[in-house]
Amino acid sequence: MKNTLTANLKGDILGGITAGIIALPLAIAFGVSSGLGATAGLYGAIIVGLLASFFGGTPTQISGPTGPLTVLVTSILAVNSDSPEIIFAAAFLSGIFQIIFGIFKIGKLVNFIPYPVISGFMSGIGMIIILLQANAILGVEFSGTPVEGLINAVRSITDVNFQAFLLAVITLLIVFLTPKKVAKIVPPALLALVVGTVISVVFNFNVGTIGEIPSGFPSFNFPEFHLSEFEIVISSALTIAVLGSIDTLLTSLVADSMTKTKHKSDKELIGQGIANMVASLFGGLVSCGATMRTAVNIKSGGRTKLSGIVHSVFLMLIVVFFAPVASKIPLAVLAGILIKVGVSIIDYKFIKLIKFAPRNDLLVMLLVFFITIFDDLILAVGVGVVMSSILFAANVAKQTDVKLKELGESENYINEDLINNTMIMHIDGTLFFGSASQIASRVEEVWDNNAVIIDCSDIKTIDISGVFALEDLILTLKDRKVQVLVIFNSRDVAAIALKLGLRKIMNSNSLAFSKEEALEKLAAK
Repeated sequence: MKNTLTANLKGDILGGITAGIIALPLAIAFGVSSGLGATAGLYGAIIVGLLASFFGGTPTQISGPTGPLTVLVTSILAVNSDSPEIIFAAAFLSGIFQIIFGIFKIGKLVNFIPYPVISGFMSGIGMIIILLQANAILGVEFSGTPVEGLINAVRSITDVNFQAFLLAVITLLIVFLTPKKVAKIVPPALLALVVGTVISVVFNFNVGTIGEIPSGFPSFNFPEFHLSEFEIVISSALTIAVLGSIDTLLTSLVADSMTKTKHKSDKELIGQGIANMVASLFGGLVSCGATMRTAVNIKSGGRTKLSGIVHSVFLMLIVVFFAPVASKIPLAVLAGILIKVGVSIIDYKFIKLIKFAPRNDLLVMLLVFFITIFDDLILAVGVGVVMSSILFAANVAKQTDVKLKELGESENYINEDLINNTMIMHIDGTLFFGSASQIASRVEEVWDNNAVIIDCSDIKTIDISGVFALEDLILTLKDRKVQVLVIFNSRDVAAIALKLGLRKIMNSNSLAFSKEEALEKLAAK
């Protein structure tokens, strides 16, 4: 481990410090935005950043508070404002869930989430972050849902604090318009944080600030909750675990593409779980892999776990030595920084192609987007995945073709009576729950024949719904005294079909592996 950690010493130190500089204003901003305070954001970045780097499976990943999880914590707190300890209890249990996900190798399932779902979700999160800052940039206090916040901001437009609004405008100008040459030297978010705070202090602005940040190390506090809150804690924990895992593994994929390496999904989830469990014990905001900070780390030279450790140590030194200064940071400045974060999270790649996107993909993206904003984050992902699956199944079902044809005159070794009274039902494609109904709809067209050959030679795969549909077809035909013979080209597909029930209603004389074999068996009956 020692050789691994020191293999890229200079690059990892530079990458870690640079990522730490980026993380500082974001950790403070996310902590304040969550409702738990700047301290929670900083401790989350420090503890999760340190332990996830050490135990995780993505060497270059930088972990800390992120937009999606912060929005989730905010929504949970809004509903349980009288019991903030629920968040830390849920965070602790979410860590356990993430460890379970890793042990049972669930991490790889993130690769099966359709892109429109991810796009709608991330764009929805970005919009939520933006909407939540509407009151802060006006200097108006408010806590509630994003839409309620926007409505309140409009109603409070006459009560605007112009000093706070000025700081927010200055912040937005800096984070959006800082020249790239300057941004390479000083991150725009940090520059805005310093400039905005200095202006506020020098001119003695009467604006809200983040307040006192305790210097030194956090105190241990095991989260407690009442038995009556158990259901809320469990559901919140599972939601946090799922969302945090998705966000983390998506960041891991970004890190892979930038470093041309391969992360270990399950180990990463275990590392994140350990880190969030410990962070919750010290009042840290639940965290996960952070895409922007990870990318900055890699671009600055970070290549091993040491970079994430350096990032956390750097933030800890800031807390120990500069906490009194950080306490004077105006909330309006943090709001401006978060608006930039929200804008950057929106998926412009999909939006640029929206005119050309398939209708089904657009439908899923918009559905997830609006559910994310107006209802529930995990519900949005769940609905998106289910909708994508249904639309995909419908599309595959359309590609499954059932054709009926009579025996040709070329089958000269078959008697004429058999030729005239035998129908071939040819099934091409995937026989599954989505296409099974196509078979049932054609049965009336063939049951007046003496014999029916069900040609499954072009079936690629079959599921239990497909087998049951096939079974119902065979039984229906047999009830009408129709001879049935089934052709399978793949012995694997045949084995699945037989195991799932066809063996009970078929024998070797009604099963063939070619058309010629089927006709020979039919003629012999």
